[in-house]
Amino acid sequence: MAKAVKLADNNVMFGAKPEKKENKRKDGKDKKNNTGINIHVSRTHPELVKRLFENEIEEIQNGVVEIMGISRDAGSRSKLAVRSLDPNVDPVGACVGMAGARVNTIVDDLKGEKIDVIAWDEDPEVYIKNALSPSDVIWVQAYTEEQDGKQKKCARVVVPDDQLSLAIGKEGQNASLAAKLTGYKIDIKSESQARDLGMIIDDYDDDYADDYEDEE
Repeated sequence: MAKAVKLADNNVMFGAKPEKKENKRKDGKDKKNNTGINIHVSRTHPELVKRLFENEIEEIQNGVVEIMGISRDAGSRSKLAVRSLDPNVDPVGACVGMAGARVNTIVDDLKGEKIDVIAWDEDPEVYIKNALSPSDVIWVQAYTEEQDGKQKKCARVVVPDDQLSLAIGKEGQNASLAAKLTGYKIDIKSESQARDLGMIIDDYDDDYADDYEDEE
């Protein structure tokens, strides 16, 4: 059952479409109690996505699944990183639901905003790979470098040639959201670009390792 917050004689609920009701004087004060209190509800804040998932997903409500991070381009796309405290519960599956039923409810609430639910991982290279979903990723190298006297978290990423546009996304959206989610500055290259640059790729993804070795 959706949680509701009582505002005057209205129930405003996540997942519902509240009717707009004005009960203010021109000076912004409440006509009934003259308090002058204004409540602002933002549909663009990343916290809204978090609350919608908390409201919809039982495993989040009972603490079995945790939301570890959110990045959002409001109205267009969001990325949500989750982890499970129970090895028998798939955190991504719990949030997506059967045939996408759970996440689609939230997509509808956000008027069609796309949502990528990805698995959080304590290994930053695995986390970055997951965050670049729906693109395939061949190789990730996470490292730090000094910039302006501060240590900056960076990552080099190699993707299949036919996945470069998908990894970067329209106007760089997918890469930008992945960077915000993980906290890493991400430099993405196609496999051909990586070879042309003479990049040494260790720990090649198993799905591509055989092909890469055959072409060498």
